[in-house]
Amino acid sequence: MISHAHAHAHAHAPTPTPVPAPTAQLTIDTAPLNSFHKRLTLFSSGGPFLDGYILAIIGIALVQIIPQWQMNEWWNGLIGASALIGVFIGGLVFGNITDKIGRKLMYTIDLIAIIVFSVAQFWVNEPWQLFTLRLLIGIAVGADYPIATALVAEFVPANWRARLLGGLNAMWFVGATVAAFVGYWLLSLPDGWRWMLLSSAVPAVLILIARATIPESPHWLVGKGRHEEALVILKKTIGEGATLEGITAHDPNAVKLSTKQAFKMVLTGGYLNRVIFISIFWTCTIVTLFSIYAFGPQILALFHLESGDAANIGYGLINLFFLVGNVAALLVVDKLGRRPVLIWGFVLSGVGLLFLALFPTAPLGLIALAFAFYAIFNGGPSILEWIYPNELFPTKVRATAVGLCTGTSRIGAAIGTFATPLALTHLGLSGTMWIAAGIALIGAGASYFMAPETKGKNLEDAAAL
Repeated sequence: MISHAHAHAHAHAPTPTPVPAPTAQLTIDTAPLNSFHKRLTLFSSGGPFLDGYILAIIGIALVQIIPQWQMNEWWNGLIGASALIGVFIGGLVFGNITDKIGRKLMYTIDLIAIIVFSVAQFWVNEPWQLFTLRLLIGIAVGADYPIATALVAEFVPANWRARLLGGLNAMWFVGATVAAFVGYWLLSLPDGWRWMLLSSAVPAVLILIARATIPESPHWLVGKGRHEEALVILKKTIGEGATLEGITAHDPNAVKLSTKQAFKMVLTGGYLNRVIFISIFWTCTIVTLFSIYAFGPQILALFHLESGDAANIGYGLINLFFLVGNVAALLVVDKLGRRPVLIWGFVLSGVGLLFLALFPTAPLGLIALAFAFYAIFNGGPSILEWIYPNELFPTKVRATAVGLCTGTSRIGAAIGTFATPLALTHLGLSGTMWIAAGIALIGAGASYFMAPETKGKNLEDAAAL
């Protein structure tokens, strides 16, 4: 029975049922995780999936291409590194464009480019043609990194941010694992490598279709003064009670932030320290990782996994261990914090590499165990490549900063990938692994002295200096 006073109070209300308290104040940071967040994360993970796929498939394709084209180690290294050089250019240039024109438009353009260039690889007949196309594919993948990660960082609730951003990185290894098995299956065809290189167009088409449903980032819209649009998108994606509370990115000058100003903001003062820290730890994580990916079958053959089959199956298993390491790190990163997961990840993965350097002729079981040890503990630094850059920079320059960090890390990775066949030829296996262990040690040192702790902070606080 409703009292007369209550009835009178509700007479003027637009809706007869009062809004329940919990939904009255829904913000991006406090909203519960819903199906939209999961869909966004899955579709955004398409970029890392493609990156892993494209980089791993070339390792297997080269097994057929090298004898067919009688290719020397210089071209071998260049083609292995070409996509990485492209990612450097793409991240550097398109991160900033994404901060200017929005996340949504770039999210589509880059995938169309990946599809076109992947298909074109089918008809290459010269090393320079393959190098050029893979460079262009790399540019498109590099463009996708800052876009997709910024979208996820700017949409998901604070207490899920690390797990979902880190999860994007795990998809890199899913892509690489799928590529290892697709490549292994196509190796039996006489011109199987052409189909391998073409195959990356298939997931790209599926991701392009899926992404059509994803709206623009509310953080970005608020930053451009487009509050009404941001609110409409929030109501659709997190609930009717959504507010713009917690999105303090509105800065009247953000609209007029030129490319020069964006880079100046990222490359001076406290933000420069963050760029240096991220670039060092990211480079140290992926130099060894990408070398193992681009030349996995060739490296494993040197460990006396001579038969092609054994080397390729071993390659598939290493992918699996990398994936396990990523998932394990995702489960603990919010409990233990970012710093310990990063520092110990470097120390322990370095131990695996050190064993390979000291005992390159150890029994096969021990070699496999050392590789697995390296791959699993590499998971900590790997997932933080995605978490840290998105947490440590403000919305108006987030994609610029992520693009810059992606780019600088890829310079190191490209040098490492290019140098790996040369190092294997001239320094042998043990010498190459000594270098890899040294790189892990540098990563641990830089992380110990420079890594901030952002556990439990909302996006604005984590990015504040």
